[in-house]
Amino acid sequence: MHNSRTARAITIKPVIEVTKISKTFEAVRAVHELSFQVHPGEVVGLLGPNGAGKTTTLRMLATLLKPDAGTITLQGIDLRKKPQQARANLGYVSGDTGLYDRLTGRETLRYFARLYGLSKRQADARIDELDAQLGLGAALTRFAGQGSSGMKQKLSIARGILHDPPVLLLDEVTSSLDVLARRAVLDAVKSYQSEGRAILYSAHTMSEIEELCDRVVMLLGGRAMAVGTLAELKQQSDCDSIEDAFFYFVQQSQAEVRS
Repeated sequence: MHNSRTARAITIKPVIEVTKISKTFEAVRAVHELSFQVHPGEVVGLLGPNGAGKTTTLRMLATLLKPDAGTITLQGIDLRKKPQQARANLGYVSGDTGLYDRLTGRETLRYFARLYGLSKRQADARIDELDAQLGLGAALTRFAGQGSSGMKQKLSIARGILHDPPVLLLDEVTSSLDVLARRAVLDAVKSYQSEGRAILYSAHTMSEIEELCDRVVMLLGGRAMAVGTLAELKQQSDCDSIEDAFFYFVQQSQAEVRS
């Protein structure tokens, strides 16, 4: 399933193109010469432990941080030169929902719809669409601060995709969710992929990577240990699971450092 989708995707020009980006915070090298691409209708996973550089990478793609070196283009737009234009084409969602506790879900979405330039009629129609797709239900009428973690996360995803962007940057969006809320979020990601969106999905949960991703960028210490489809990574490591493949590449990477 993954290979056939990827084979179709690679014949199309990438939506996201990352070329040798690096980012250092004081003495800490968070990301080092990282390169990868994401095509329309493709989910690319960023897989690695805490501190591997996943969130820093996504924040650079979301124009919240500037890379120290390298280039990022989104639909051909250079993020350094035209960050505002790029932002209009992407949705960024993290595990930290950052919602306004004293606004209801509907008020929250209407507020952000105005920021995106949607009219009230357009906003309400879009909110109804997202309610049907994500099952927002009571999250629309309750104050955000009173919602469960699942309600908050679904509302956060709705906010991120409210303007119908072709690119989604999802940073550990299922963290702290119960099993039902997690399933709803994963199903939403699959539906967005089927609509042809380019999705960059950060996680350290192997099962989510196996279920969702066409290709994977395995990170350790800010570097890419390996990049490929699930089948390619398993074949290269001679492993039956992506988890075993990940640990194989960790050992290889550590051996290279020691040598």
